[in-house]
Amino acid sequence: MSNPAIRSAAPADIPAITRIYDHEVRTGTATFELTPPDVAEMTRRFTSLQEAGFPYLVATLEGHVVGYAYAGPYRPRPAYRFTVENSVYLAPASHRRGIGTALMIELIAQSEARGYRQMIAVIGDSANAASVALHTRTGFQMIGTHPDVGFKFGRWLDTVMMQRALGAGATTVPA
Repeated sequence: MSNPAIRSAAPADIPAITRIYDHEVRTGTATFELTPPDVAEMTRRFTSLQEAGFPYLVATLEGHVVGYAYAGPYRPRPAYRFTVENSVYLAPASHRRGIGTALMIELIAQSEARGYRQMIAVIGDSANAASVALHTRTGFQMIGTHPDVGFKFGRWLDTVMMQRALGAGATTVPA
């Protein structure tokens, strides 16, 4: 297996990102969205994060986008400004190949470089062992589970909360 190339996402990547996310919305429980957003909506989301200075990455193999990851605001109130929430999605054929780990390592590095101090993962479905393992592998700690907060595919789903410090974390006052 060749190593994925990790780079900043570009507008030209949005159709591939949309296809990856569409599949997860329609078939998975990592996201609690019920209707897949179209390219225009995914472009709006990408542009919003990019204009706000958040990292948004893609992983490519042989020139094809096979996964993406981004950090965004954890909550809108100003006291949360040093905390980000992460998202990582992979094309179905790209699971269990180290691509998610490569994306997360770079996402963490870029978030630290931007001065963020905490990263939160809100993992859809407590049965999502692959996502929990990915986050554990990249330094996240379990902070709790919200039982039965989502309803998708005719069943109640939990969310798992994980967190990791970025850079100095909470040991110093941010600049």
